[in-house]
Amino acid sequence: MQKQNPTVHLLILDPSQNDAESLISLLRNAGKATRAHRITSEEDLEEALKSGNWDLLLARDLEQEFTADDTLAMIKRMDKDIPCLVLTAEESRERTVAVMKAGAQGTVQFEHSDLLVLTVKRELRALEDRRRRRALESHLREAEQRCQLLLESSKDAIAYINDGMHIYANQSYLEFLGYDDIDDLMCTPVLDTLTSESQADYRSFMKSFTENSEDSMTLNCTTRRSDDHELNVTMSVSAATYDGETCTQIVLQPEHSDAELEEKLREISSQDLLTGLFNRQYLMKELEQAIAKAGKDNETGALAYIALDNFMSMKSDVGISGADLLLGDLASLLKEQAGDDFMLARLSDDAFGLLSLPCDEKSMIARCEQVRKAVDEHLFDINGRTVPLSVSIGIASITENSPKTEELLARAHVASSEVRKQEGRSQGNGIGVYNPIDHESLDDSNSIDAILKALDEDRFKLLFQPIINLRGEGEEHYEAFVRMLDKDEKEVSPYDFLPPMGPSDTAIKIDRWVILQSVKQLASHRARGKDTRMFLNVTAETIQDKTFTPWLSVALKAARLPGDALIFQIREGDANNYTRQAKELTKALHELHCKVSIAQFGCALDPFLTLKHINADYVKIDGSFTEELQKSDKAKEHMKELVKSLQSAGKLTIIPLVENASILATLWQAGVNYIQGYYLQAPAAEMNYDFGDH
Repeated sequence: MQKQNPTVHLLILDPSQNDAESLISLLRNAGKATRAHRITSEEDLEEALKSGNWDLLLARDLEQEFTADDTLAMIKRMDKDIPCLVLTAEESRERTVAVMKAGAQGTVQFEHSDLLVLTVKRELRALEDRRRRRALESHLREAEQRCQLLLESSKDAIAYINDGMHIYANQSYLEFLGYDDIDDLMCTPVLDTLTSESQADYRSFMKSFTENSEDSMTLNCTTRRSDDHELNVTMSVSAATYDGETCTQIVLQPEHSDAELEEKLREISSQDLLTGLFNRQYLMKELEQAIAKAGKDNETGALAYIALDNFMSMKSDVGISGADLLLGDLASLLKEQAGDDFMLARLSDDAFGLLSLPCDEKSMIARCEQVRKAVDEHLFDINGRTVPLSVSIGIASITENSPKTEELLARAHVASSEVRKQEGRSQGNGIGVYNPIDHESLDDSNSIDAILKALDEDRFKLLFQPIINLRGEGEEHYEAFVRMLDKDEKEVSPYDFLPPMGPSDTAIKIDRWVILQSVKQLASHRARGKDTRMFLNVTAETIQDKTFTPWLSVALKAARLPGDALIFQIREGDANNYTRQAKELTKALHELHCKVSIAQFGCALDPFLTLKHINADYVKIDGSFTEELQKSDKAKEHMKELVKSLQSAGKLTIIPLVENASILATLWQAGVNYIQGYYLQAPAAEMNYDFGDH
């Protein structure tokens, strides 16, 4: 499945259409797929709010018939959750306060495009969080209803208490204690249901539970039923909520003679059989609780990943049984070094985990150094021979901002792996600390250097995705994509990490690398008798580069490739922002017999205005239209009208992001010429799609 970049549905209040277009282009260049509507009147906004779902409003704070204040008032009156930013000419604290009181999220100066992009991203993230929270609240209500039904039908005797008083009890609980109706038990103290001998034990038990907050604590006590009969029971307690109130859940069960056996079974299920330490499942459960506690109480803890160096070669030397003996010996040593204040567990064949909360990073480093040194100096005697052993330890902090358990464990694992990259530690035997800054994603501060370094180190690669003629006419088209291997060996698009405002020469370098490599591979592919054509994307920087077409002419001649084998693709937003340059480039490309395509078409306020100036051969409609096809009949009709208008203008149409077969009938009926998407094939390193099977 192709990773979706959710389309931002944008409302713009701006008397200038050109300025509105520049805002759309700014967001698109910042990686936000954008569909916009420019507000022209009060009636227009009201209709837009009633008929569509909007993610953001950008309102220019200018003198106009329908003002930013009017817009905010209507959104507030219609009770819509749409983040609003007012774009001002100059900074004014008073104006910011006024619009925030009116419901806006704040003000940004119109000229401060970098700040605007960051603010928009922040507000979109906040909107997504609010929507997710509302969905989760809905799921929670449904879950609570299901839980209530389960409680009512459960055979276990379950009750909820608050301040020692019953606030709820299921039917099994009522029957267990001999009550006919919940009203007879409501607000009855739990102490009144216990014998006098058990009441003191209960008080001590609940005090301990309150202090330790440890779920599933149990107490053996004696209850007194409403008919004065006494029963020996096991009471287990857990923290809970009922009707949104924090309370305590108690479960009563007849006292069993096999309680000791059950406890023993629980203990065995949490142990690693070879070493006697806790196992991975137990550590992950404890880690999950530690992360939750760190977030709740703003505490700091630490997790260490202790990896044995060269374990596989050691295992082949001493054999499986020898390795087991060594692991047992090592486990005893680690347990001795960990002490009682650190939780030690075996994670895998060659790794152990050390967990502590509360614990600061320095304390964990000190303890891990103690462990590392002890292992390094210990003489492991296996079947009469001494086996040297060392460990590489990675440490990850647990804070209120920690990720989920698996990711936090992965952080410690990464830190452990990177010990070998330290000077003098090629064989391990060291300590590494995970620093989120070293692994954060590319941003404006480091992306250019990373991209240029990847170019120099040949860490760019090309991928090709087929574009299929929906009418089955057997043409072979591919679109070329570039991927960069980042420092974690993950494939990313370098274009995604170019700052919206340049520098331009980096984008030009990427464009030329892609074009040159594509031309070489296409020439080789066509030499095998294929009449294949390639779609190549160019950035706004290349559109403005006057040396581009002379360079391209030389490249085509060197590869002996005809110009009509290439279709150069220009984004709609770039074509609108640099109309004169795009028009000149299109003319020059046609002189070289190359074709031109407009991509992301349909997102401009007046998309057909672009085609009046740019003589494009192909038009690729924006992927957001494809996404909406399955959601409404209105979207299907809109698509048909759009395709019909484009074909009337003599343009060949392409629909991207075709993810499944369900929309093919709609696209066929609409008269679409070409389709592209993961339903056909994901971008691949080879041009190997069988167009004959289509």
